[in-house]
Parts: sequence; structure tokens; C-alpha cells
Amino acid sequence: MAASESAARLRVLIEKAIEDHKITREEYDQIIFTATEDGIIDSEEKALLSQLQDMIEDKSVKMVAK
Repeated sequence: MAASESAARLRVLIEKAIEDHKITREEYDQIIFTATEDGIIDSEEKALLSQLQDMIEDKSVKMVAK
């Protein structure tokens, strides 16, 4: 099954946060908006969001001010 367009965009946003090891509130809000904009959070989107949340919780990705 091919990834949805929103899952592909979500992957790009999350990979940037992982690469930078930081995420702003604005970037986090954009990620949530992208995941929910089509009204469906598919399994790939859930996995990506879970991975990001785990990394925020273990501080490998830090929430920072802009």
C-alpha cells in the first residue's frame, strides 16, 4: 500500500525535527495539523507521531522556543 500524501509530508516534517534534534511549538503544531488535516490518521502517520513523541519524551528531540 502506498503512503498517503499527508503521511509523506508528515515524514518530511518529523525527519527534519529528528535531524535537528529540536522542534519548535510551531513545527509541532504543523506536524499535528498535517496528520489530522484529512480527518484520518492512518497507521503510518500514527507510527511517525509515536516515534516523535517518544523522542520528545526521552529528550533526544528537544522542544525549544523559536
